[in-house]
Amino acid sequence: MAEAAVQGVLQGTGAVVLCGLVLVASVAATVFVIRRRSLLAREDNAERSDQLFWDLFLGACVAVPALLIPAFISPWAGLFLGGAGVAAGVAAYRSSPRYFAWRSGRRESLQQVAAHQEAQARHDELIARWRRYELDPACLIDYPALTDVRIPETSALIKAMRQAEALRMAPQQGYPDAVTSLGATLAAAERAAGIPAEQA
Repeated sequence: MAEAAVQGVLQGTGAVVLCGLVLVASVAATVFVIRRRSLLAREDNAERSDQLFWDLFLGACVAVPALLIPAFISPWAGLFLGGAGVAAGVAAYRSSPRYFAWRSGRRESLQQVAAHQEAQARHDELIARWRRYELDPACLIDYPALTDVRIPETSALIKAMRQAEALRMAPQQGYPDAVTSLGATLAAAERAAGIPAEQA
């Protein structure tokens, strides 16, 4: 009989622990989803209130049974798990803005790195295109204006090249714009030198 009593206590404790985990997870997830929708809301008010109702309903469908089952086993367990659910909700509410800010910053950082890598590839193409005019003797003879810094377009090209090179070392927002500007100034210098568009 004592063995059956111990087994009953262990089963009851296991049920309380399992229900507690389900309760804490469901409350935290519900608060997190609602908080995310409120912080990132773009839909109209009617749609938001409808979505809020369904979020709360689904969260309650999981949380309420997870609270009531332990409460039937032991009122003290129900009280303790109720406090744990409230604490989980408060923690999810308070930590969600920081999490969203971190995730948004990470996404922006990844986009910035990708844009920087694309700009580096474009930068290399532009430099290779310009070096053809600088290193190819035939191009030097045919289009000397592209190496003459007294010509305004060539001077602007050299400045754009320096600016893009200075920004290339570390990912930053100005670098892609500098590479775009370099492409535009190179095209302008080629036009000023009389290079046909199909040859540029």
